[in-house]
Amino acid sequence: MTGTGTEWWRTAVIYQIYPRSFADANGDGMGDLAGIQSRLPQLRDLGVDAVWLSPFYTSPQRDAGYDVADYCDVDPLFGTLEDFDAMQTAAHDLGIRVIIDIVPNHSSSDHAWFQEALQTAPGSVERARYMFRDGKGATGELPPNNWNSVFGGRAWTRVTEADGTPGQWYLHLFDSTQPDLDWENPWVRDQFRSVLRFWLDRGVDGFRVDVAHGMIKAAGLPDYTPPADGGSMGGGSATLEPDISAEPAATPPFWAQDGVHEIYRDWHAVLAEYPGDRVLAAEAWVDPLTEVAKWVRPDEMHQAFNFAYLETPWNAPKLRRVIDDSLAAFSGVGAPSTWVLSNHDVVRHASRLALGAENLQGHGIGPKTEGLPDTVVGLRRARAASSLMLALPGSSYLYQGEELGLPEVIDLPDSAREDPTWFRTKGERYGRDGCRVPLPWEAAAPSYGFGPSASSWLPQPIEWAGLARDQQMGVAGSTLELYTLALGLRRQFALGLGTVDWLPGFPPEVVAFRSGDVTVIANTGETSVALPVGDVLLASEPLTGRTLPGDTTVWLRA
Repeated sequence: MTGTGTEWWRTAVIYQIYPRSFADANGDGMGDLAGIQSRLPQLRDLGVDAVWLSPFYTSPQRDAGYDVADYCDVDPLFGTLEDFDAMQTAAHDLGIRVIIDIVPNHSSSDHAWFQEALQTAPGSVERARYMFRDGKGATGELPPNNWNSVFGGRAWTRVTEADGTPGQWYLHLFDSTQPDLDWENPWVRDQFRSVLRFWLDRGVDGFRVDVAHGMIKAAGLPDYTPPADGGSMGGGSATLEPDISAEPAATPPFWAQDGVHEIYRDWHAVLAEYPGDRVLAAEAWVDPLTEVAKWVRPDEMHQAFNFAYLETPWNAPKLRRVIDDSLAAFSGVGAPSTWVLSNHDVVRHASRLALGAENLQGHGIGPKTEGLPDTVVGLRRARAASSLMLALPGSSYLYQGEELGLPEVIDLPDSAREDPTWFRTKGERYGRDGCRVPLPWEAAAPSYGFGPSASSWLPQPIEWAGLARDQQMGVAGSTLELYTLALGLRRQFALGLGTVDWLPGFPPEVVAFRSGDVTVIANTGETSVALPVGDVLLASEPLTGRTLPGDTTVWLRA
């Protein structure tokens, strides 16, 4: 990696594929690598630069593959290593780069490393791979500290030793089947260098790093009580209106410890051994943006997800502020800003932007959620928000199906839910299943073209038929055509390399800026505003005359 400022990832539009829900080639109801390969031409036609695949590794699938049992093989659900190679070759032939997930904070409890730890005595080198600790209390009956899991419940589980007696406790910041690795152990670091090289040798273009703010815990594992305002154990903001420039709150002892940066400097050096500007992208739920920027200093990672932008409501003053703060924070360390509105962990923005009540990250929405969204308003705002985002300089991430305007699926039957959050909170939180429902490709086909059979691992709502890709392709004004146009214009006018020059004279409810030859105006209010002179390149909703309606974004060429 040359660090010249011309690397492809600085301006890329990267499309997230959630493999189990993208396309199913064999009809078993589960998406797979062959299915991904079959649909890559549609992503080329959409105009994306790269795909990022959520985990497809060997896994018991207790957390949809984020519980990895073998970091260097493909789960039979998704195919084989040969299927991965074929898919990647097809992507590269189409000019699409491939980024894969890596999950270093924890493994599956089924992983051979953890099974070996369970079979050996306390103090063994095998146990030192994970966060095993003696319990408190007269007989060790109490957990080592008061930490809670992101998914609900305590973050410690006690094991039964080989002789049948109650034994040590192990840490799991997520599900009990996802034990945290001990990254203070050089052996763990060596193993993951090998994992990186395994996939780099196969030709991957980079890694999205899951829980990139985890891995290192504060010395002594001190107790931690979240702030009374409901601060997230998961590291994300507690509300949809983060204070993006505030001083950092007290850092939880399990997130954002200084030692993580040493790990990424080491990984940066590994990627630098390979040609082609390979990329490390951080999932780092930390506040404020100036803290996130520490993950993308010149010798560390290359991108970090901009969750402050994702969590900003559809409100012009707050959008202007987060855009300014993002560009300042990331450019201050020589990194591009990223922009993202949806992913596999959050309520889809076609629903989230029209919620009528606070919704904490990771809680999801379901039939009993307060303030359920208006679907018409949600889609209108989503189209406008995406049109604004795709005009901003830097790199943009899309989540599969947002180009179809898919909303969150609210009415999933309880019996179909699979997210560990649903089970660990005994149904108190719906979790993330609603944004993971398999995609609709063809309205008249079984499973709406997701696969050759009617099976899909989560049930698809009947509304999916009207949103299927074949119902939108070539249809003027459809959400698919809006995205395709936006990506084409973004490339034509080099908006990824552009600037944000704010334009005066607009009402407070309007975001207006110029980037090169393109003027972008987004109206987050209800009252129409007059448009300046210029040819309309793109409009998220039909225009009448020279006025911009509420919840609408337009691109003009002056």
